[in-house]
Amino acid sequence: MQPLPIDPLLPEIAARLREHGSLVLSAEPGAGKTTRVPMALLEAGLAGAGEIWVSEPRRLAARLVARHVASERGERIGGRVGYRVRFEDVSGPETRLCYVTEGVLVRRLLTNHRLDGVGLVILDEFHERSSSTDLALALVAALKRRERPDLGLVVMSATIEAAPVSAFLGGCPVIDSPGRAFPLEIEHHERPDDRPLEKQVVSAVRELVREEGDVLVFLPGAAEIRRAEENLSELARSENLLVLPLHGDQSVEEQSRAVEPASRRKVVLSTNVAETSVTIDGVTGVVDSGLARVARHSPWTGLPRLEVAKVSRSSATQRAGRAGRTRPGRVLRLYTRGDFEARPEHDAPEIRRADLSEALLTLHGAEFGGFGALAW
Repeated sequence: MQPLPIDPLLPEIAARLREHGSLVLSAEPGAGKTTRVPMALLEAGLAGAGEIWVSEPRRLAARLVARHVASERGERIGGRVGYRVRFEDVSGPETRLCYVTEGVLVRRLLTNHRLDGVGLVILDEFHERSSSTDLALALVAALKRRERPDLGLVVMSATIEAAPVSAFLGGCPVIDSPGRAFPLEIEHHERPDDRPLEKQVVSAVRELVREEGDVLVFLPGAAEIRRAEENLSELARSENLLVLPLHGDQSVEEQSRAVEPASRRKVVLSTNVAETSVTIDGVTGVVDSGLARVARHSPWTGLPRLEVAKVSRSSATQRAGRAGRTRPGRVLRLYTRGDFEARPEHDAPEIRRADLSEALLTLHGAEFGGFGALAW
């Protein structure tokens, strides 16, 4: 296996978790936390006779990471390593390491609140702070305090606010890991660019394809991806590029095509599904629009809505970290340095901006009572 920056820390991570039962891991993009830490903890016996469940914010990440971990060890997916997402269960009686979506973990916690058969829970990419993430942390922490003190818990992310999470978990240890092994050059616009976003993308991709490697472009949604794909057609023909979209509405086959190696240089046009956990081998250039579609609650209609918003500095750092993994990388941000520095350090947790009716009804349906029944 290819060495990764987190490898030397694996024995310490296992030892600290064995000693304290909970752990917060802050590892820079490219460190290898998602692929290396769970298997190392399994092989160190930290799950006992049970399984390790690793929760991921998206189905794409759960599928791809599980397949990568199994392939890295020459094993078949669904054997010792598997995954479970909505409408798809690729696991079996031999499975000891299971990558799941946050929704699958929460449903398991509500239907089998003791998590029988699970010895260790890892909450990956915690910085995204979806309501499911916060609910899972609250439920697992309550379970550890009351009925399952033996249950291990690891919370990890590249841009996590470690101190508050550690305090919430009773002052558990915090371990920091270095990330990418290659230098990363980050460039910003000198002044705001008033051109349509797709025109800016074409200019940035044209700049990056002068160098070696594939290019990953972050855009807010599928509509922006389609417009960028259309505008890149001429450049793709002249430079023999393969332009591939990547977003949550695609089939598994389409998503796999975007992330797997290709015979030609690729330009992958992605939403924030590629921001965390998903590694696209060969990417040395990143174009960051600095935008994402965010779910918010409208007090006027009582309904959720999606709106395009600027990402936080931590999300921009995550995006930049997709380059510089296999060789020196370059990042072109389609906004100014002043714009970047004026952004908040972290995105607002979903629990502060979304409708919480579903979470509340879920707790009542599982006979937990209201939000006051758990520590948050």
